[in-house]
Amino acid sequence: MKRLNVDPGQSVNAVLSRIRELQADLPPKAGQIAARIIGQPESFIHMSITEVAEACDVSEGTIVSFCRRVGVRGFQELKILLARDLIEPVHLIQENLHQGDDPATVTDHIFAAHAASLHETRRLLSMESLAQATSMLNEAQRIEIYGIGSSAPIAQDLSYRLLQLGLSASAVVDSHVQAVSAGMTGPTVATVTVSHSGSTVETVLATQLAREAGARTIGITRLGKSPLAAHCDVLLYTVANETRYRPEAMSSRVAQLAIIDTLVSCCALTHTERSVERLQHVARILSEKRF
Repeated sequence: MKRLNVDPGQSVNAVLSRIRELQADLPPKAGQIAARIIGQPESFIHMSITEVAEACDVSEGTIVSFCRRVGVRGFQELKILLARDLIEPVHLIQENLHQGDDPATVTDHIFAAHAASLHETRRLLSMESLAQATSMLNEAQRIEIYGIGSSAPIAQDLSYRLLQLGLSASAVVDSHVQAVSAGMTGPTVATVTVSHSGSTVETVLATQLAREAGARTIGITRLGKSPLAAHCDVLLYTVANETRYRPEAMSSRVAQLAIIDTLVSCCALTHTERSVERLQHVARILSEKRF
């Protein structure tokens, strides 16, 4: 099999030219992926692996295999390489910023991005899905929350907030522990997976294992099809543009925090008197930690 090795320091144009060189020797399915990249490279970097698989009528495994054929380690790395020449490098810091922007301009762009993310997330938030997620959490004997990387602090915050309501919740942010813990769940357990991209291997696997074990699964993720969505009973969508160019989240974290605050508040209001009593108890405990 002809395989091309790509130097990570090379530009996307080099990657594209190599894909063109390889295209004639590719099997039909891989050739469809190459044609999509060559014909529409900018739209390609905006898509999840699931969306590409559907658009090209191939499996996600075929896409991963294609990436290795062209010398990159995976789908996300391919998108990052493509983005290098399709956008200004400064946009890897934050979209809409330009080199030389003063602090006031940076502040305006960052706050506007966060505000837009919150507005769009609220507009698309399904009240039915929110109600279903609330019921799952309140009815569960145990709640596990999965997050990796920038999603880990969000998972930990949700766990802490639910614990204050007296719910048995724990955040699992180590990939090995996630897999083992998810495999040990069951019908009395609810899981929440936080992943804006919906394509993080570790958390997708944990969610899949939990669902196969009978747990009820909730996903907090980007709008659109993704590997994570296929394993969730309920989806709470966040909206942010950063996944076009960045491997990690920025404004999506604000939307994720708004989602978990809403979810926790809905859980608390289901049993208002009990929740108030427990929150007062927590306040008394924490008062000992302050001067």
